[in-house]
Amino acid sequence: MDPGLTRCGVGVVDSRPGRRADLVGVGVLRTAPETSTDLRLLEIARGLDTWLDDHVPDVVAVERVFAQNNRGTVMGTAQVAGLAMVAAARRGVPVALHTPSEVKAAVTGSGRAGKEQVQRMVANILRLQSLPQPADAADALALAITHLWRPAGALQGGDRHEVTPAQRAWAAAERSAQKPARYRTGVRGKEGAR
Repeated sequence: MDPGLTRCGVGVVDSRPGRRADLVGVGVLRTAPETSTDLRLLEIARGLDTWLDDHVPDVVAVERVFAQNNRGTVMGTAQVAGLAMVAAARRGVPVALHTPSEVKAAVTGSGRAGKEQVQRMVANILRLQSLPQPADAADALALAITHLWRPAGALQGGDRHEVTPAQRAWAAAERSAQKPARYRTGVRGKEGAR
């Protein structure tokens, strides 16, 4: 979920072998800026409940809110992110948080990629005929893809949520890849040492 008070992107993907994913659903929950914040949040909460009930996800990935210059935007984004986390927690679904730069890096290879590049890569990864529109929808799909590919360290709730064997294996592989390899061979001696 790409939280936002005016536009909240929601997307669902299924994981496939070989770092592939299939699109299940994508959309944007919209609220009118002239409506009071409490009613806008209620409308988004109802929309999130519908998406979660219709799709029954294994994990809900939410964009981690970060400080921006516009405090009004940050407040609305944080409030909607909280709604998404509570909606998931009510259903016993683990929540994962990913920063925008993590998402961009996972999907495009660059943490500084622009919106259009993210849209193009999401369309490519999911084998879509056209770019997901608007950008909020593409961002929600990018979050889902990121969590499929980089689940380590993002889950909230610690031991309260079960991590799948595949997620544990992926996390172990990521940790292993980050450690410098001192000896690539099990043979030590004059010729085997590195």
